[in-house]
Amino acid sequence: MSKDTFLKGALILTVAGVLVKIIGSVNRIVLSRLLGGEGIGLYQMAYPIYLLALSISSAGIPVAISIIVAEKVARRDFRGANRVFRISLAVLAATGVLFSVLLYFGAGWLVDSHFVRDPRAFYAIAALAPAIFFVTILSSYRGYFQGLQMMTPTAISQIAEQFVRVVTMIALAYWLLPRGLEYAAAGASFGAGPGAAAGLLILIVYYWRQRPKMKEQIESQPQIEQESGVSIITRIARLAIPVSLANIMLPVVSNIDLLIVPARLEVAGFTVEQATELFGYLTGMAVALINLPTILTASLAASLVPAVSEAFTLGKKERIYQRTATAMRISNLITIPSFVGMYLLATPISQMLYGTPNAGVPIAILSIGIFFLGVQQVTTGVLQGLGHTAIPVLNMVISAVVKVAMSWTLTAVPWLGIKGAAWATVVDFGIAAALNLYFVYRYVGFSVDMKDLIRTSVAAAVMAGIVILIYDKTMAVTLHNTLATLVSISIGGLTYAIALLAVGGVGSQDIEQIPRIGPRLAQTLRTLRLLRR
Repeated sequence: MSKDTFLKGALILTVAGVLVKIIGSVNRIVLSRLLGGEGIGLYQMAYPIYLLALSISSAGIPVAISIIVAEKVARRDFRGANRVFRISLAVLAATGVLFSVLLYFGAGWLVDSHFVRDPRAFYAIAALAPAIFFVTILSSYRGYFQGLQMMTPTAISQIAEQFVRVVTMIALAYWLLPRGLEYAAAGASFGAGPGAAAGLLILIVYYWRQRPKMKEQIESQPQIEQESGVSIITRIARLAIPVSLANIMLPVVSNIDLLIVPARLEVAGFTVEQATELFGYLTGMAVALINLPTILTASLAASLVPAVSEAFTLGKKERIYQRTATAMRISNLITIPSFVGMYLLATPISQMLYGTPNAGVPIAILSIGIFFLGVQQVTTGVLQGLGHTAIPVLNMVISAVVKVAMSWTLTAVPWLGIKGAAWATVVDFGIAAALNLYFVYRYVGFSVDMKDLIRTSVAAAVMAGIVILIYDKTMAVTLHNTLATLVSISIGGLTYAIALLAVGGVGSQDIEQIPRIGPRLAQTLRTLRLLRR
């Protein structure tokens, strides 16, 4: 069975992630214009609860499967790798049914207990219940393929899932809008179910197509004593529980925001409707946008887990360090200019994408967290690959406690309002990233190369000056925000690339590691004397 290399796997997931985000961005734009801030707020009140239920039911198991399967494949135990998948699939099917039922019948309780402040969100919560079953089973297949370091099945399934989900969301929201915002939000929520079913179907097809090759490898492997089913379940649980807790922290924090932010905005003097609208700008528009630049870092993290696990199993410490350094370097090259550009163009981007400048302020503040989020994701992948799955969750708990305290205090300040909640999120990312970096240094010996960081920052600073100049000039001539924004982003990206080459921010080895086109591109740039060796 062919397997993708570490960087190739990351690239495949990145391409899929870009397509998924593009589809998702179109969805956000259409839904934002269709439902407005208030309708998006209703949808966002339901979605964190769904993520929480999904995280409890399955979130940690794919990573656990990935780690154990990579370990067994490194030892040439293909039969054991397949047993891990089959056992995990059975467990996830049961948990998927359980949590789908709990969410459906618990929607009313969440509203009656005032956990969800706006009762109109009831329908959106109940509509998400069927998706849990499909996503839970789907996650088992993805964990198995990622453990084999085959990222293509996961990538294709992600694209199919998102496409079907978005088409369903928009169609149902449009159809149900005449009945009221609460029904339109519920229609948007329901789209997660058909999308997950489509993604699952893709993975099942891939699995059955690969079965002959799997059987051939199993039959040709040497006799290896197989781990008992109880032992496999125990190992999956030991690895998965901390990862699940880490994943649970994201929806938990979102639910804490749901409890704190609207309520504290009311304390600051906003009405319920205004608080819901501001909450929609922050969580439904700004948060979704700042996650775009971290598509690559999330892909690097997913690819790092089995790659580091394999190297750790074989005792290749130098390979672990090299893969960590490569991933962190690539992360910084992407997240630093993304943060700078989004900070400078926050309001124009908000106007261009969402048809309102009101999300500009939270976008600008949250953009600062892009760099920290990238570091956090990459270091989490390294620590999980090493088997230290509990460390990232502990770090997230510490950072979340600080975030809660800051959100409670700052959001209620009238002149801060939603800006206070945004700053609390940035601090959350920063603390988690710093703590993760400490433990990566402790176990791998890796620390950030400050010279590379300075070169990247200098190139981003040059880009910043050009972006400001180009936007002002283009806007003055055309008086068209969308055109000025797109021109500024395009020229800014080109300027950053040129400046990065000029200051020596990338070398031949960096370019050559790009799958397929890397060696030829490096040779061309060396010929033009634009690339240091």
